[in-house]
Amino acid sequence: MHRTARTRRSAAVAVLCAAVALGTAACAHFSEAPPSGPFGELTGSQIVNEAFRATKHAKSMTVDVDLRSPDAPTKGYLSLDTQGKCAGTVSVDTASTAELVKADDKNVYLRFDKAFLREQVKDESPEVQEATLKELQGKWMKTPVSDPDSKDMLALCDMKGLLGKLEPGASGIVKGAETTVDGQEALALTEPGDGGESSTVYVATEGTPYILKIVTKGGEDPGTITFSHYGKPVVAKVPAAKDVVATD
Repeated sequence: MHRTARTRRSAAVAVLCAAVALGTAACAHFSEAPPSGPFGELTGSQIVNEAFRATKHAKSMTVDVDLRSPDAPTKGYLSLDTQGKCAGTVSVDTASTAELVKADDKNVYLRFDKAFLREQVKDESPEVQEATLKELQGKWMKTPVSDPDSKDMLALCDMKGLLGKLEPGASGIVKGAETTVDGQEALALTEPGDGGESSTVYVATEGTPYILKIVTKGGEDPGTITFSHYGKPVVAKVPAAKDVVATD
């Protein structure tokens, strides 16, 4: 059962990472517009490059993901930092949810809801299904960070990995409309795209020019990734021992 659950989580991680890569790599194809707006004489390309640099140098952030791939619609809400702390939730097929806590470089704790657990043992006998639910429902599964089977899930908690595609060097970026993202002033920079696919990056216009949101429409992995709580401490509290089931 545990092996099946890990395979499912690996697929979700692949979708999340693909969306970050798509939303940022697409910027390199934007076309240029005359300088204007809150960034003054900076071109769209310069704004995006500055946003990439600022975001990659953040010490912590919260990532809110809503991906609408027909094969694996996925939602995630995770807070993470450069010290390795990480906490949040990931939902697959919008119905099955896993909670994650990584407080240090030793262990990761995962807790699955009833729908997630039932999905992993749906082909087992009723007796096995009920035994699994009795053992794991409401409990945290403790796994060493060094366990190879944890690698894909922990990719969600790796800021360098998630932001690895944010490399300065974009060119030909269009400046779009001024707007707000969760109450923060922002500038949209949009790619018209080919074949009905488009991407828009929203950059903060006040304070540090962090990326606030990436929206991808059309293509294989449409969806939205929102970035917030830059520089805020990550609360990643180790679960109580009585609520933990070790997998080793």
